[in-house]
Parts: sequence; structure tokens; C-alpha cells
Amino acid sequence: MATAMAPTSVERAVLEEEFRWLLHDEVHAVLRQLQDILKEASLRFTLPGSGMEGPAKQENFILGSSGTDQVKGVLTLQGDALSQADVNLKMPRNNQLLHFAFREDKQWKLQQIQDARNHVSQAIYLLNNRDESYQFRTGAEVLKLMDAVMLQLTRARNRLTTPATLTLPEIAASGLTRMFTPALPSDLLVNVYINLNKLCLTVYQLHALQPNSTKNFRPAGGSVLHSPGAMFEWGSQRLEVSHVHKVESVIPWLNDALVFFTVSLQLCQQLKDKISVFSSYWSYRPF
Repeated sequence: MATAMAPTSVERAVLEEEFRWLLHDEVHAVLRQLQDILKEASLRFTLPGSGMEGPAKQENFILGSSGTDQVKGVLTLQGDALSQADVNLKMPRNNQLLHFAFREDKQWKLQQIQDARNHVSQAIYLLNNRDESYQFRTGAEVLKLMDAVMLQLTRARNRLTTPATLTLPEIAASGLTRMFTPALPSDLLVNVYINLNKLCLTVYQLHALQPNSTKNFRPAGGSVLHSPGAMFEWGSQRLEVSHVHKVESVIPWLNDALVFFTVSLQLCQQLKDKISVFSSYWSYRPF
């Protein structure tokens, strides 16, 4: 297998000059691009501020699904919290219509949005620590910064694209079930989460398994979305999911944020690739 020839002294001088330009000029140009993009991303996660900023605006999202009309509703998002919820559920067995809403004194924090915003803020902090006056001396230094920024951006993206897997007892114990007025019936569970650019609401209808039931009781593990037939134990009762209703609504600014994360990660990787090209010529130097 042929090996790459070592660069001549002239080639080495040209490469070193190109590498100095990369470290002193292009790296900072990329960092400016990243700062601009991530500033736009952070603006999407607007939260209540102090002074003249005022509270974050309220946005209403109408929930729907192509597969069911059993659940309809509106969720009101304010920054990273649900400030209002208004949900109608048509019971499958008797078509009884149930209506429940958030108590006026309650808000539900969407931890996924808060965590994503915090990771964006951390990425911006890392970039701001390397302003125009900072001189990068080695490629390894640039790679270390890019890896740190990419880690924060990947974590931000993953918080939005990977909802938590919860067991049914965890959903039952969640404070979300106590947010509503009138109180939710004991045979209903509710979960709210972000999946990519969508705000999702899931309603689980339950029925109790009789002590003399011949069904083989197997508690379900954690899942983003449980299926009918999933079983769990709550208190002294064994319960089974009889119906699952999932509705959702697109949050446009979350879609923007995900695009900004993707573009930023691509910029970081492109810069890493350019640095790596030079390291192949100077394997003995810490590029």
C-alpha cells in the first residue's frame, strides 16, 4: 500500500502559512458565524425577563390528530412553561364528553425546552470566551473548543428529539395529574412532552384488573408512548391501559431552533475537518 510522501521544504512553508491563516483568520470567521446563528437560536427560547423586557408572550397551540377526534384541546405556551390547558375528551364507550383545564394558579414547566435553552447558552458562553483578540496557537486547541461546543449543541438537540421514557407509575405520580380542574378521574392519566418540533399531549384511559383476572400480569417498562394493554401497579390496584389518545401541534420556533443546531454542528465539523487535513502532514505536532 502506497504511503503519502513527506512535503518538501517549499510545500511545508506554504502549508505552514496556510495553517497560520486558518488559525488567525478563518477560525474566528467561523466562530463569528456560530455566534450569530446561536444568538438567533437563543432568541427562539424567549423567557420572562426583567426590566423593560417584560414577560414572554403567550402562544396558543391547537391540538389535533389525523387518527382520532376523541381528544381536542388548546395548550398555551409561555416561554418554557405551559400556562394554560383546555382539553376535551370524548369517552369511547358512552361518548360522554369530559372537559378539564389547568387551575389558574398553576403552570407546568417543560424541562426539555429549559434544558435545550441552557445548553445553547453554554455553547454561546464557550464561543464568547474566544473573542477576536484571542490567538489560537495549535489546531488541537481549536478541536477542543469545537468538541465542547458540539457537545452542548448535541445535548440541546437531543433534549428536543428524545423525550423521556417514563413508566406508567411515574406518569401517575407526576404533578401534571394534579394541575387540572375539575380533578382528573382516577381512570385517566395525562402526559405532555416535546418531540422534535411538536408539543404532544397523551391521554391514557385505564381500567382495573380484577383480583381473579386470568390475565398474566406484567408491569410495563418505561416508554415515550405506552400502548393499549400496558399494565402497571398503582397503590393496591393493578391497572391496564384500555385506550391511548395522542394529539399534537407544531411549534414553529422549535423547528427553527433545530435547523440552527444542525447548521451550527455542520460548521463545527467542517472546521474540524480542515484542521485534520493539516494534522495529516504534521503527525508529530499537536495539531
